[in-house]
Order: sequence, then structure tokens, then C-alpha cells
Amino acid sequence: MTDASSGKGALRPIELPPPAEGPALSLHEAAARRRTTREIAATPLTPAQLSNLLWVAWGVNRKTGPFGAPGRTAASASNSQEIDLYVMLDAGAYLYDAAAHRLDPVAALDLRFGAIGHRQAVRSKAPVQLVYVVDLHRLTHTAGFEEPGLHDPEVQKSYYFVDTGLIAGNVYLFAAAHGLACWFHNCDKTSLTNLLALRPEQKPLFAQSIGWPAAADR
Repeated sequence: MTDASSGKGALRPIELPPPAEGPALSLHEAAARRRTTREIAATPLTPAQLSNLLWVAWGVNRKTGPFGAPGRTAASASNSQEIDLYVMLDAGAYLYDAAAHRLDPVAALDLRFGAIGHRQAVRSKAPVQLVYVVDLHRLTHTAGFEEPGLHDPEVQKSYYFVDTGLIAGNVYLFAAAHGLACWFHNCDKTSLTNLLALRPEQKPLFAQSIGWPAAADR
């Protein structure tokens, strides 16, 4: 099976424009309109829309947060920031570098198909697929509270599942506020582990599709 080492050099990092507030619904209106929409058009997002989406999802919102690490737009256990956000576009797969607000190339392959689980029987056309990957090393080597649970596999699950949900919730509200479609779902964990050349301590968890509603294909 092909892995991320093939063709990576064909991609360049994507320097995202600075996140900027634009016209959007209020938080109350966005919460009222939050919903799952599986029918998503192939129309790509603009660089500005992608930039704002990623910043709202899991960006840096203050230089110094808990335990001296940068603060993020979503909370994490002991500020471990153990969730990596992989961004699947038609041109290839990237890893979101929140500190630099940049997309770093991972594989020059369209891996969006891997962000849909086999049993879901849906072939998404979404232009952006986010894949949530936990890095267990960051939980066990946190700069925050060294509680025993951070080394217990079952307790770790409770942390990284909740932390993923917090990021995904930000994405849902961003989508609702800007008239986008959004769908949080399972992913092909086996394929993504190989195709992204993940380390043993990294595990794909879930994915999220974002784009314009298919009925509003532009």
C-alpha cells in the first residue's frame, strides 16, 4: 500500500491568510441552525474560508495558555493538545500547524476517500475532510498535571474522545454560522494509518466533512 512518503515532495506548504472575522450569524443563531448535512457539494472553499475554519476549529487564540503552552480555541486535557488535525484536500493531505497557521504537506494524494468509513456507504464530494488523530505521546508527556489517568489507556480514551468532540463542535458552529454543510463521521482507520505514515502512538479517530450544501452548489 502506498504511504505518505510517496509524492510528498510534490506538495508545498500552504500559508493560510490570517484569520479574520467576517459576516456571520450570532452564536445564538448558529447554535439554532447547527445540524448534520451529509449531502455536500464539491465546490471548494476559498483560502480565507479554509483559514477561518481551521482557526476556529483548533487554532491558537493566545500566546500563553495553561502551563505555559499556547492557548487554543478548544480545550484539551492538561492542555496536552494531543489531537492532530489532518486536512484532506483534492491536491493532497496536509497537517495543520496551528502555531504557524499553515498547512504542512503529508501526501500528494487525494485521501478524502479514507475519511469515510467503509460501512457508511456514502461517497462524499466534500472539498474539505478533517481527520482527527490522537498522539498518545502528548498525553503521557504533558506539561500539565501529571495525573495517573494520563497513562491509563481507558482513561486516555475518555480524554481524547472528549477533546476531539470539543474541536468538532467548533467546526459545526462555524459551518452553521457561515451557511456551510458539516458532517462528523467515522473514517477508514486502517487505510489512514498507512497512507499518512502514522507512528505507533498516533491513532486516527474520526473525520468531519465540510463544504457547501449540495442544494446550493455554486
